[in-house]
Amino acid sequence: MKRRMDRHVRILVVDVGGSHVKCVATGHRSPVKFKSGPKLTPNRMVRQVLKITRGWRFDAVSIGYPGVVRRGRIAREPHNLGTGWIGFDFQAAFGRPVKTINDAAMQALGAYEGGKMLFLGLGTGLGSALIVDGVIAAMELGHLHYADGCTYEGFLGNQGRKQLGNKKWHDKVRAVVESFRKALLPDYIVLGGGNARHMKRLPPRTRRGKNADAFLGGFRLWERQDQNAA
Repeated sequence: MKRRMDRHVRILVVDVGGSHVKCVATGHRSPVKFKSGPKLTPNRMVRQVLKITRGWRFDAVSIGYPGVVRRGRIAREPHNLGTGWIGFDFQAAFGRPVKTINDAAMQALGAYEGGKMLFLGLGTGLGSALIVDGVIAAMELGHLHYADGCTYEGFLGNQGRKQLGNKKWHDKVRAVVESFRKALLPDYIVLGGGNARHMKRLPPRTRRGKNADAFLGGFRLWERQDQNAA
């Protein structure tokens, strides 16, 4: 069994999103961020992170990645960013130990309060993760077919919200949440991501995530005994 990292180790958490990359570290209350986008490669991301966190002291790094991660390794290129992410050596680039996890799974880990929890991230796309008794499973529910040749992400992501308008989008989110509840039987559901704020009426046994969930999840990642992030 692998030992947990010392709790006094300082962690840098990097939350990579489709519109921004946000960073916070142990001992720093306020996150810093910069714009991402279709030209953001992993090299550029690392350089910019090190630039905006210059002077920060950290011993290890957690990265929340907007795509498929298997056993701590990026398995697919992202939809909304540049290329070159598969096989990129983040540990060499940062010069510290690095754990990589799906971004929705990292937010879910920060929001988790025990039992069986479904996390849905309402942001640029639709992130999803399930945690059962502390075991994280990142999912890609947003890529499932929904209707009219469109995916769940197409309807519930930011472009879908803009096309539908907030009211229709709100109703679709509620309907999808109930469908996922019936299929996956979670004890509770957490809605995270920047667009969760547009949900005026939450479904039963559902709560909004907090802005700090992703960062808390990044810190918690180094408290876990398993070394392979979802």
